[in-house]
Amino acid sequence: MGVYVKSKMAAACVRTLGKVGRLVLETPACRTANSYALVPKITLNGSKRAYGTGTGGFRSIPFFTTHLRSARVLGCAFLLGGGLGLYQTVKLTFQRHLAEEEAQPFKSSAEVKLTLYQYKTCPFCSKVRAFLDYHGLPYEIVEVNPVMRKEIKWSTYRKVPILMVNDSVQLNDSSVIISSLKTFLVSREKTIPQILECYPEMTTRNDSGKEVVEFNNKYWIMVTGGEEETLYPDKGARKEEMKWRKWADDWLVHLISPNVYRTPGEALASFDYIVREGKFGTFEGFFAKYVGAGAMWLISKRLKNKHNLQNDVRQDLYKAVNDWVAAIGKQRKFMGGGEPNLADLAVFGVLRVMEGLQAFDDMMENTKVKPWYRRMEKATQHKEPSVASFGSCSPPSKKDTI
Repeated sequence: MGVYVKSKMAAACVRTLGKVGRLVLETPACRTANSYALVPKITLNGSKRAYGTGTGGFRSIPFFTTHLRSARVLGCAFLLGGGLGLYQTVKLTFQRHLAEEEAQPFKSSAEVKLTLYQYKTCPFCSKVRAFLDYHGLPYEIVEVNPVMRKEIKWSTYRKVPILMVNDSVQLNDSSVIISSLKTFLVSREKTIPQILECYPEMTTRNDSGKEVVEFNNKYWIMVTGGEEETLYPDKGARKEEMKWRKWADDWLVHLISPNVYRTPGEALASFDYIVREGKFGTFEGFFAKYVGAGAMWLISKRLKNKHNLQNDVRQDLYKAVNDWVAAIGKQRKFMGGGEPNLADLAVFGVLRVMEGLQAFDDMMENTKVKPWYRRMEKATQHKEPSVASFGSCSPPSKKDTI
């Protein structure tokens, strides 16, 4: 039985019980009775004495109540029942209101306020922007200072990207953000908080023994039946999309740093771009540009060994990009066919962070990726999102985060 039906029944009971109670108490006998008589007497077992509210404390009464007292008690019972019914009516009506709000949190994208906490040059943040741009979802950006990170001090999750939905629901991890929003856009049966339950957070340890946060099912779009057939009309399309989304996170993204910091000159140019596009103070920017560039040039050597890259890391980048283009094939414009799918958006988002750097120019010149990349640029073009400063975009309280 629905909440609405229950609330109507409760309201009817209130009206009926209230009428009966008033009729009983408005009788002459009830109007002339002492006030203490309105309180039912509690008969003690094995005794003809009962405790009342009169000044006499315990006093003798007949074991069987009189007709008058029965009327009073009956009237009080009806009034009490009416009061309880009123309480239930208010309670159920409130529950109905909350249920309606939860069932349909957003009727259109215009009613959704999305705030993206990011580093502009982060490939994972770029993936989320590519998704939002392609689907035409308006969003605000809060650029996070990568040194102090005061813009996300309210969050126990200390990485970016973080996406806030209507300042109340927090989405972490780029792939979880994309999968949960795509699920919501395809199927409106569940709210975003309900969808997030499908991507549970887990704490594990990496090869170095360091605790890391991971999310289950993050490459799955939670649709079945007809929705799945509409989203993935071709056999194997779902598995293909998941495979290449994971490839972008596990392999392609690890080729970016070794390539953009390949030489001291490239490292300095990369940090000049990072400082220019990021949110740094004057001292922080100077320190990041010169000290950071040198540090990352050294770290890139370690990353090359860690990921078993060739001495010329460009060759690994070229091979990865050409493998991607070959997987799309000559018969499709995108991995998704006529339109980009989530794998297209992920790969494009990762590669896009190199724009303006030598590594990007070399990639476009020495691989077959340019036609696909230009198509992706057109597919994701939209009005530049507004950039919200930390002061103008109030972060949610911890109790509101999910």
